[in-house]
Amino acid sequence: MPDLYQAIIRPVVTEKSSARYAQYREYTFAVDPRASKREIREAIERLFDVTVVGVRTSVQRAKRRTLGRTVGRRPRWKKAYVRLKEGDEIPGIYEG
Repeated sequence: MPDLYQAIIRPVVTEKSSARYAQYREYTFAVDPRASKREIREAIERLFDVTVVGVRTSVQRAKRRTLGRTVGRRPRWKKAYVRLKEGDEIPGIYEG
C-alpha cells in the first residue's frame, strides 16, 4: 500500500478533464498504479477534508515514442476519477 501522500500523485488538468468536471463534477487525478480504490478514497478524504461518493480508475497504457533513431517508451500510469458529495469541492484545481 502506498503512503497517503504517495497514493495521489497530481491532479490531471486538461481540456477533457475540465469538461468532465463541468458536466459531472468529477475530479481527475494521476495516482500510484498500486493504489486501490479504497486507498484513493481515503487519501482524497484526508488530504482535502471532503467526502468522496465514488472512485473510478483506469490504467493508461505505455506509449511508444521515437526521437530520431532512438525508440523509447513512456511509462504506464493510473488515472482516478473522483466524485465528491454534493456541495464539497477541492479549491484551486479548476480555477482560472
